[in-house]
Amino acid sequence: MARVERRLAAVLAADVAGYSRLMGADEVGTLEALKVIRREIVDPAIAEHKGRIVKTTGDGLLVEFASAVDAVTCAMAVQEKMAGREGQIAFRIGINIGDIISDENDIFGDGVNVAARVENECAPGGVCLSGSAFEQVRGKTTFEFDDLGERSLKNIDRAVRLYEVKPANAKPATAESNRLLSLPDKPSIAVLPFQNMSGDPEQEYFADGMVEDIITALSRFKWLFVIARNSTFTYKGRSVDIRQVGRELGVRYVLEGSVRRVADRVRITAQLIDAETRAHIWADRYDRAVDDIFALQDEITVSTVAAIEPSVRQAEIERAKRKRPDNLDAYDLVLRATPLVDTGMPEGASQAVPLLERALLLEPNYALAHGQTAFCNEILYLRAGRREGNRTAAIRHAHTAVALGPDDAPALVYAAIAIGLVEHDRVLALETFEAALAISPSAAWAYSWGALILGWGGEAERAIEWGERGIRLSPFDPWITAALHGICMGHFLRGRYEDAAAAAQRAIRSKPGFSVSHMFLAASLAKLGRMEDANAAAERVMQLQPNFSSNGQCSAIGCVPLLATPLIEAMRASGLPE
Repeated sequence: MARVERRLAAVLAADVAGYSRLMGADEVGTLEALKVIRREIVDPAIAEHKGRIVKTTGDGLLVEFASAVDAVTCAMAVQEKMAGREGQIAFRIGINIGDIISDENDIFGDGVNVAARVENECAPGGVCLSGSAFEQVRGKTTFEFDDLGERSLKNIDRAVRLYEVKPANAKPATAESNRLLSLPDKPSIAVLPFQNMSGDPEQEYFADGMVEDIITALSRFKWLFVIARNSTFTYKGRSVDIRQVGRELGVRYVLEGSVRRVADRVRITAQLIDAETRAHIWADRYDRAVDDIFALQDEITVSTVAAIEPSVRQAEIERAKRKRPDNLDAYDLVLRATPLVDTGMPEGASQAVPLLERALLLEPNYALAHGQTAFCNEILYLRAGRREGNRTAAIRHAHTAVALGPDDAPALVYAAIAIGLVEHDRVLALETFEAALAISPSAAWAYSWGALILGWGGEAERAIEWGERGIRLSPFDPWITAALHGICMGHFLRGRYEDAAAAAQRAIRSKPGFSVSHMFLAASLAKLGRMEDANAAAERVMQLQPNFSSNGQCSAIGCVPLLATPLIEAMRASGLPE
């Protein structure tokens, strides 16, 4: 038998938070961004701190160090530089000291397994240590450490104490530095993805839809600040520290739970937690027939708001309830379509439309299905060939959604996007966004996409204001891009080209494969006289969209002359075709 080589080593495991979601939204752009990050940040840091890359996967890597101090210092250097990029790609890094087995160029053993599980416990942008690693670095660095207590880690037969690494003299963070946000001036809540306990991955959509409906209902309480689904879902599939979630999202309360659906029955557990103290405010279990699902959602919503504000009046509770579809099969189809719709990409839209059409056959008056169909056709029109059939379908379904869903904020938001970007009726689009916000003041997409519409309409300061509001309500949203485009156009219109370029760069980091972000960057850099960088940005536009033209872009979107004239001039100077 060959001799097995064992040794103690510091093992660093890292992965990209929300990798599947990022790949689903923009596969090519995400891979390209990761290559750049590896080349410019990760690999140089590992080499500088004497690490050895053992292996890489699509979204992560395994690195061996001889010293725990080197491993921690390397990890913090990477996270510091990543925080400065302000993008949607964020690493989670776990470090462990343990026994490993070498086999050719790979390593195995308990030391590796624990490092991987420690990494799973990290927040995006965070570094966590096992107790054994902490003992090796304590007193040997300038970093600070938060004791997270003992955790039961998957497939590890003992509890492991975890420590979160913080920069020395860490100060209260901001959204721009390490994503910790201050509390708003009213009660605030985030609803985390409910765990699917059905044993059937196909039921994942049902658990997600349950949570989305609860978020929508909570958002209708005007005194409550509610974080959007697209940000809370970045925590899906991993154990989380509730206090850290509260700090990252800037909320006082967190609602979490689980869903088990079997045949025609559904069992839901839910608990409301004070994020700062980790105290449970209330917890309950519900066991009902599936056809009671809407009543069940309302019951959880009422229990939540009553715990936060015991004096809430019944009249306010009744106003917060919205009309749901009568046909549960139609509702089920929309739940299946929603994640495809929200990719905002032609591939997702093409898959979602048949599901939505089936839902509308079952329930022709389903406002949300009409709104999502409008949004999908807007995507297919502007980003997949500008076919007239998609344009007319987007407009038709958008107006139907507005007519059928005056009390349905998500339906109104989807409709308003199509009305503004395809029909070019910005007045009606903004009226529709404002109607959605009157119903649901926490509707992040209304602000983010409204900022985009305002930007193309030449309303500079309002575009910036709405964009910033959208980002605060959903700081990790994959479609933070829309808000950033509005902010970019606002600064461009005011001649603040450095700020415009910075917003465009943030948009690129959130969606690297979205050509319009590179277009805004090219124009802003041209205005700054940075022609070499502007030319490079313009080349990237043409790589992503070979048929791009400046006039065509502004015409398709209905850009007002106030913005179109200087924007086209700047694009031409950067090397983009007219």
